Amino acid sequence: MYIPRKYQVRDMEEIETFIRANPFGIVVTLKEGSPVATHIPLQLRTVDGEHYLTGHLAYGNAQWKAFGADEEVLIIFQGPHSYISPSWYEQENVPTWNYQAVHVYGKPEIMEGEELHRDLALLMEKYEKHREHPVLWDTLSPELLETELKGIVGFKIRVGRIEAAFKLSQNRSDSDYRNIIRHLGQEDDPLAADVAEAMGKIRPGETE
Repeated sequence: MYIPRKYQVRDMEEIETFIRANPFGIVVTLKEGSPVATHIPLQLRTVDGEHYLTGHLAYGNAQWKAFGADEEVLIIFQGPHSYISPSWYEQENVPTWNYQAVHVYGKPEIMEGEELHRDLALLMEKYEKHREHPVLWDTLSPELLETELKGIVGFKIRVGRIEAAFKLSQNRSDSDYRNIIRHLGQEDDPLAADVAEAMGKIRPGETE
């Protein structure tokens, strides 16, 4: 991913927070030179000091067969994004787009048995525990779990190279920055509001 220096994020804690807040990623592999992608929820986990992304694919999704090729895969996480109008600047300029994105590279391994069960239990707990009637791993019947486990393939990817870009008008003057945040807040688009919020975290004094 091309990242101008002013938009590059290197702080691992900030990147981890972003991934956990935007866990629905895109897993990209190659098949005979052609890219293949699947959109799935992923978990960022730390095991023995190493960072891993974990998830599972449907058994019928042949992409998992590429996981044994000892080749890197690409995982893409995208945050809020929005069009930025040049009418919001004090001086003449051109349109652009603000966004947040993280690319993670690593080699995948198949997860099976208790390791997979534990990962699925953690995934369910993350999204169910706050509900009035949570459906958790231990509340499901062994018969249902056995059936469903036959239909998936679990995997883990040890995090290797990371590329993170938060393009949020960091190159603009304070007055332009305030103006962009104000106009984004007036857009009829929840993503625009999210971009304005992310910008406010970079320059807290510029929010209204």
